[in-house]
Amino acid sequence: MNNILSANSIRFVILLLAQVIICSHINFMGYINPYIYIIFVFLFPIRENRLVLLVISFLLGLLVDIFLDSGGVHATASVLLAYARPVFLKTSFGMLYEHQSIKFTNTELGSLITYITLGTLTHHIMLFSLEVFSVTSILLILKKTLFSSIFTIILCILIIILFSRNKK
Repeated sequence: MNNILSANSIRFVILLLAQVIICSHINFMGYINPYIYIIFVFLFPIRENRLVLLVISFLLGLLVDIFLDSGGVHATASVLLAYARPVFLKTSFGMLYEHQSIKFTNTELGSLITYITLGTLTHHIMLFSLEVFSVTSILLILKKTLFSSIFTIILCILIIILFSRNKK
């Protein structure tokens, strides 16, 4: 239990710092940004209390908002991602989730990609809808969501494979 707590604490701090120091300054073509801090929500232990995940996700999003001066959009999108996470887990992993036996270190790559994609798209749609906050700018919201999601999904999967997968 202590090992899991320390690993999650380290992951929280590293992803927060990487997001704030590196990823938030990429801004490719004016609207493509990776949001890798959501990896924390994706990899949070499944057997942990769901309320703990919601509170920690809010705290993570709030800290990103404080550092980026973004007014709460990351906190809202992070909480939505944490709230919808069980649906994405069940959709992506099926019976493994039902039996609480998912180990991200040895899951199928297709299931992992599905899980990351569903979560990232949900997070980004909420994030950019709140950021733009205009129905007349729906094309801008969709464009930012699509391109930032592609970049985020690729980075998230690479990071998860490099740092979480079993070495064979």
